[in-house]
Amino acid sequence: MVQNMDVVVVGGGYAGVMAANRLTQHDDVTVTLINPRPTFVHRVRLHQMVGGTDTAVVDYQEVLAQGVRLVVDSVTRIDAAGRDVELASGGAVGYDYLVYAVGSGSADPQVPGAAEFAYPIAGLEEAQRLLPVLDAAPASAAVTVVGAGPTGIETAAELAEQGRSVTLVCGGVLGPYLHRRGRRSVAGRLAALGVQVVEGPAAKVTAVARDAVRLADGRQLPSAVTIWTAGFGVPDLASRSGLSTDVLGRVLTDETLTSVDDDRIVAAGDSAAPSGLPLRMSCQAAMPLGARAADTVLSRLAGEQPGPLNQSFGAQCISLGRGTGIFQFGNRSDVAVWFHIDGRLGARMKEGVCKGIVKHLADEAHKPGGYSLHRAKGGAGRRQALAALRAEAPVVERTS
Repeated sequence: MVQNMDVVVVGGGYAGVMAANRLTQHDDVTVTLINPRPTFVHRVRLHQMVGGTDTAVVDYQEVLAQGVRLVVDSVTRIDAAGRDVELASGGAVGYDYLVYAVGSGSADPQVPGAAEFAYPIAGLEEAQRLLPVLDAAPASAAVTVVGAGPTGIETAAELAEQGRSVTLVCGGVLGPYLHRRGRRSVAGRLAALGVQVVEGPAAKVTAVARDAVRLADGRQLPSAVTIWTAGFGVPDLASRSGLSTDVLGRVLTDETLTSVDDDRIVAAGDSAAPSGLPLRMSCQAAMPLGARAADTVLSRLAGEQPGPLNQSFGAQCISLGRGTGIFQFGNRSDVAVWFHIDGRLGARMKEGVCKGIVKHLADEAHKPGGYSLHRAKGGAGRRQALAALRAEAPVVERTS
């Protein structure tokens, strides 16, 4: 192990905190975590924050190892040649290795009026901006949630459970990941809550006004409050810094999560695109990727070859208000299967997952190196996809 090395982690979300904690298992590695806010955002609870049942924030003292230096600031540029990051407040922080874990946020909807009149909730500040708008709207006011992935479904259910009049505009199918049986279960629960679900290709939103949304088939739906949950984007920090990225701006890496441009930069979480095949954006992927990124750095510091990514998914869980949910099982290729658990047990399982996320991070803070889910068997579907990709255009992986 090379002595007295500085590792900077950019981004204090699920992947960044996991990586930072794991890196502290060696005393001769100094770890600095740079994050724009002083508290950890538990993103999977942001829909609860909108519904008023949770704050969606956790004190870093609960999830971050004591040995990690927290710098509350934003990185404006990465100088790979000079091995430092420039801060919004001025000055720079040098590094020997950098973990890029800036996460994801709301995508530009590119729909007329959406930026002016719709409220995204992919980030803490966005959700906070929505809260007073909801408070000011009467309970009978029409609320439209655009996007029927997990966040859209959860937000619609949370608000409907409070007695609000909610329309969920899918822009396609309800819960695209779900098996048809799971989808029927979710649709039944939303109907019981009074949510009007608008599905099909004609249900795409083409414009947003102050008091309505327009659909592709010409329909106009009244909407006093429009909440936008369709799509995610990533910060442009990597592309602005001259690193190779995919079309969305995720850092291109090999299967060890090492940047294709610089073996001193490792990427993890939603902002990484291993071999040009990024994983599903989720905390289910972020924490294992954070652990893998840390292991890659530690292996390089020890002069060893880092191990490759071995990511496997098993399920998707969605809350449907405070007392009901669904735990949709999937196969190792991350395709939903017929089996799911719904109702109250589904809600308890989802809540267990939410609590378990914080526990995993806290456990790694107290005992770095203990997390092992990134080493679980699986990833056969990914290996097949890689083989097919390499048959078309071989991907060069680093060996040092």
